[in-house]
Amino acid sequence: DPMWKHWNVFFADERCVPLDHEDSNYKLAKEVFFDRVAIPADQIFAIDASLSPDQCANEYYQRMVKATTCGSDFVREDGAMPVFDLILLGMGPDGHTASLFPGHKLLSEADRWVAEILDSPKPPPSRITLTLAVLNGARRVAFLAAGAGKQDMLELIHEKPPSGLPSQMVNPVSGNLVWFIDEAAGAKLSNQ
Repeated sequence: DPMWKHWNVFFADERCVPLDHEDSNYKLAKEVFFDRVAIPADQIFAIDASLSPDQCANEYYQRMVKATTCGSDFVREDGAMPVFDLILLGMGPDGHTASLFPGHKLLSEADRWVAEILDSPKPPPSRITLTLAVLNGARRVAFLAAGAGKQDMLELIHEKPPSGLPSQMVNPVSGNLVWFIDEAAGAKLSNQ
C-alpha cells in the first residue's frame, strides 16, 4: 500500500490552459493516475488556469509555501527552496525538461521556485515551471524516457561532455538521480 493519504502532488510544469484542455498535464495525470488512486483531492495541486502566467506562477509558489499537508521539512522557515521527496520528469527531443528549454534565460533562475515562461518553443507558449534550483534540491529525481526518438539525445546527455541541456543540468545537490529508459530509447548507450 503506497499510503496515498500521505501523498502531495505538485506539477513540475504546466501549460497555461484550462485543466480539461488536451494540452494540460493535469488532465493527463488525472485520467491515467489520479482517477485510479486515493490521493486526497486537496493534496493534488493543480494550477489556477484562469490567471495570467505570471500570476499563476506566483499563486502556485504561494500554495507551495502554505501547503500544510506536506510535512515540516518540505518548506523550511528560513525560506530555502522546498525539498521534494520525488520529482518525476520527462525529456523532450531537444533535451528540455519541465518547461526549461535549451538556451532559455530561465535556466539561470536561482531565486524563484516557480517561474512563468511566455515564449516556449513548444506550443502552447505560456507555461509555468519549477526552476532548476527546486529540481536540484529534491531528494530523488527520476527521468522517464521511452522510444527510439530519444536515442540521440540520451546518448548526448549520458555519453558526451556537458553542453548546457536542461536535462543534463538536473543533478540533485544531495539527492539521487535515476533514469528509467526503455530498450528503444537506450539503444545507442554503451552501458546497456
